[in-house]
Parts: sequence; C-alpha cells; structure tokens
Amino acid sequence: MPATARRLSRTGPHSPKRVNSKRAVFDAKLFLESNGLGRRIVKFGRKETVFSQGDLAKNVIYIQEGGVKLTVVNRTGKEAVVEILGPGDFFGVRNFGGQSVYTATATTIMPTTVLFIEKEEMIRVLHAEHEMSDRFIANMLARNGRGEEALIDQLFNSSEKRLARTLLLLARYGTQDRPHKAIPKVSQEMLAEMIGTTRSRVNFFMNKFRKLGFIEYNGSIHVNKSLLNVVLHD
Repeated sequence: MPATARRLSRTGPHSPKRVNSKRAVFDAKLFLESNGLGRRIVKFGRKETVFSQGDLAKNVIYIQEGGVKLTVVNRTGKEAVVEILGPGDFFGVRNFGGQSVYTATATTIMPTTVLFIEKEEMIRVLHAEHEMSDRFIANMLARNGRGEEALIDQLFNSSEKRLARTLLLLARYGTQDRPHKAIPKVSQEMLAEMIGTTRSRVNFFMNKFRKLGFIEYNGSIHVNKSLLNVVLHD
C-alpha cells in the first residue's frame, strides 16, 4: 500500500482514534429518568416497602415521582418517622460510608416511581461526571438542612407548626423543586406518625387550616402558600 494511502487509513474519519476522541455529553436529567446499565426504574403503589431496615444496601435510589417516608424501629419495637422524601431526592446513600445494610425502612406514602442505581454505577458516574456529582451533593446538603430543621421543629415547636411544616414539605415548598401545591391525600394517621402526635390533634389542626383557607380538600390536599404564616408566626 502506498505511504499516502497508509497515512489516510490511520487518520481517516472512521479511525478509532477519531471516534473515541469525541466524548458524548453527559445529561444528568436523562440519566436519572431512564433505564440503563446498572440502573432500573421501578413503580410502587401507596404504602409499599422500597427496602427494609437491615436489608443489604446494594443500591442508591432516586425519586422520580411520589414520596417516601423513612422510619426506624428500635429494639423495643417502637417506630419513628425520621424523614419524608420527595421528587429529586436520593436515599439509601449511607452505603457510601461503609454501611452494609440499610439503617431505616423506606415506605411509599403515595404512588411512587424510583430509579434504583447500583452502588458501583453510582460511584462511577459521581467520579466521572461533574454535573451528576454537583446535583448529588446539592441534594445531600439540602437534606441535611431539612434534617436540622426537623430536629429543631420537634424540640421547640408545637404540633400545629410541625403539621404545617410537614404539609409544606410534602408540597415541596422550601425545596429546590417548584411547589406542587396539590398533593395526594395522606391519611391523618400517617401525618400523626410523621409529626409525633395523635390523630385527634391532626384532625383538629387540619380542620382549622381548612377554615382559615390554608389548605383545601378535593380528593387530594391543596396546600396554599399562606400556610407558611403558621410556621413563621411566633
């Protein structure tokens, strides 16, 4: 083969070097909304278990739609709700810190769609893609901030304020997401578990919020921004 032909064969438009030199642009939104290598989308109904406390921690989970509550049971069998999560949140992430099992039970509070991401795939994409790592870190910081607020809420605020804050969080007020306002109807028993009070107290305050125009019932709960007045009022 002539020298010129040999040079063209090595540097032509279909050579492996040329093909591999252009790296595909990573799209975090597409990654989190689709099935693929090391990840799969799963749909759950209301009150279904995503994983249980003590299960092997093999995946990081991302909420596409719906909501999840994390609960912990102590040795005497007492259960406590430790966090409420919604669209855009990651959970099951403690396995990055060496935890071999999940330390809480994740249960859906409404029909929910999640993305299971295998731990190895999540580690790979966090190392390789800044867009993904920035998004993940931002969500972890936001969750940490919400956790601190919830602790302060539990220690110092009344059950009325705790209920108002929980409804606002379920509607995604105070998060990076655009507020949903309308949320699927959550039972008063579940709300009572979330804020650590009785169903009768929740019923009393829900009726009060409705009479004041802070919320509306119509198959789902419509949360108005004015409910913030309850949280901000001293």
